[in-house]
Amino acid sequence: MSSQDEETPFDAYREQVDRPMTRLFVTYGRGRLGWFSLGMVANFIARIATLVPPLLLGVAIDAIFVGGEDFSVPLVPDAWLPTAEIAQFEFTVVAIAVAFLTTALFTWVYGISANLFAHGVMHAVRVDCFEKMQNLDMAFFDDKQTGEVMAVLNNDTQNLERFLDDALMNSMRLLVMVAGIAGVLFYLNWQLAFVTLFAVPAMFLFTLWFMRTVEPRYVRQRSAVANLNTRLENSISGVDLTKATASERFEIGRVRKASRRLFDDTMAVLKLSYLYRPGMELLAGLAFAATFLIGGLWLVNDTAPGPLTGTLTVGDFVVFLFLTQRIVDPLAEVSNIVDQYENAKASSERVFGLMDISTGVEDPENPKPFDGIEGHVEFDGISFSYNSKLTDGEDETVLHGMSFDADPGEMVALVGPTGAGKSTALKLLLRLYDVDTGAVRIDGTDIRDVRLSDLRSSIGYVGQDTFLFDGTIADNIRYGTFDASEKEVREAARIAQAHEFITELPDGYETRVGERGVKLSGGQRQRIAIARTVLADPPVLILDEATSAVDTETELAIQRSIDAITEDRTTLAIAHRLSTIRDAEEILVLEAGEIVERGDHETLLDRDGRYASLWNVQAGSIDFERRAELLEGDD
Repeated sequence: MSSQDEETPFDAYREQVDRPMTRLFVTYGRGRLGWFSLGMVANFIARIATLVPPLLLGVAIDAIFVGGEDFSVPLVPDAWLPTAEIAQFEFTVVAIAVAFLTTALFTWVYGISANLFAHGVMHAVRVDCFEKMQNLDMAFFDDKQTGEVMAVLNNDTQNLERFLDDALMNSMRLLVMVAGIAGVLFYLNWQLAFVTLFAVPAMFLFTLWFMRTVEPRYVRQRSAVANLNTRLENSISGVDLTKATASERFEIGRVRKASRRLFDDTMAVLKLSYLYRPGMELLAGLAFAATFLIGGLWLVNDTAPGPLTGTLTVGDFVVFLFLTQRIVDPLAEVSNIVDQYENAKASSERVFGLMDISTGVEDPENPKPFDGIEGHVEFDGISFSYNSKLTDGEDETVLHGMSFDADPGEMVALVGPTGAGKSTALKLLLRLYDVDTGAVRIDGTDIRDVRLSDLRSSIGYVGQDTFLFDGTIADNIRYGTFDASEKEVREAARIAQAHEFITELPDGYETRVGERGVKLSGGQRQRIAIARTVLADPPVLILDEATSAVDTETELAIQRSIDAITEDRTTLAIAHRLSTIRDAEEILVLEAGEIVERGDHETLLDRDGRYASLWNVQAGSIDFERRAELLEGDD
């Protein structure tokens, strides 16, 4: 398996996280200490209560059934205890019943409080992770894959919840049971207690070995989960291409490979876990066998075997056997606790690795006001390269010293071959990235000096690939302007030439569009996106090849809606079809990140340069005069 297959981009962040579990408690547990403490106390009482029945049983055997011993209960004054045998029997029955009721009650309290604590932490972690991702630079999303992100939001947070809910409380149960049982055994017969508990140090050393060995395997398993999630998400998203190219077997093979990697990494963990748990049970079983052997010989021979001294009662021996069996389960549970701890540790490293990613595009400390702007856009000698701060990759310079202006109400168009830097330039206006040198200004204010929310709410964006959320058409038009009325939504749809087709749908504006808007055509989705921009009413508009992915007839309808919203707005447009920007006040021709020509349509044609060549290529297949007549006709 290649190193590329072994690692994900999150691994670099994970390795820099220090003491992730401690950080988890300090960051998210501190505000929930009440529920955590209540759960711990309740768990402690419930576990102590489980030790009472076998202890009372031993006392009853020696004092009532076998006889010869005093009816004495640890920590209970003898004056409180009955003297008659029948009363002692009744006391034992009632006390055992109370112990079981106490165990049940406090186990319920522990369960509720532990879950409130664990699920509260999981909720906070998931929301904080999502909020962090929402605020990260676009460079993060250029570098990361959806499956990895989903693995953090779902799998990793669930691992933390399982640890906090199950493993943490089981650890408390383990400590209480082992300490409590050890205390009772030493109280009853300290010599036999050493025999019973001889395996505990061996279990401790065995556990340390297991933790050190299993940790890297858990790390690889978490990476494999993220890799499989990414592969599944990509395969499902691209099912149209897969079927169109008859590549089903290829995709199945890629998923099979990713799934096999997860299978192998999971089995590496499970093999170790299945070695550990039987080993713990073997050590606990040896302790039980040794207790039965030594205690049995002690009673049968009525004398202490070997170097042991003193006496052993039948009741004490029965208590030893009961409690030795009781100690097996919590000790054997250590394997699950360690499993969940290591899994949670790996997940915590990924969660906090995400939290620690630095962002370059942030709000300024003292943002300037940005209200009522007119929309004068200025690119002043900007240069930009995709030098992701998240990786050590080489810089990829995209723009070189670009300068231009767009006055309010004007359209400036950017044309040129793929990779010339057109879309990148407009992403800089939205401040999805920051320029390396130079400045982008709106109304004379450097966009780095204003709040991101103020900047982006002043700019409308209509792209080639329109994204719609799964919801109603009205919800998607209203997205970003969430308090808009129904009347305003409909008016925006009319301006965008969308109202007619929307009202023809069975549910009209309440029609659900499906995931990514799959129930609508490309042209319909585009007009809904335009309606969304109309509703926002921004002073600056970006059109990123808004009509390149539709047929000519649909393009005409979309172009009419675009013409309606570009009037009196500053518009920056990227166009593949040059006919859509022939009326722009200035057209910039880009090549390799530089402006090689600029001017209006007629001026550039007269120069007979790069733009004229592009125009002549397209003019051979499109009747532009006829198209212009249609655009000027009655809507």
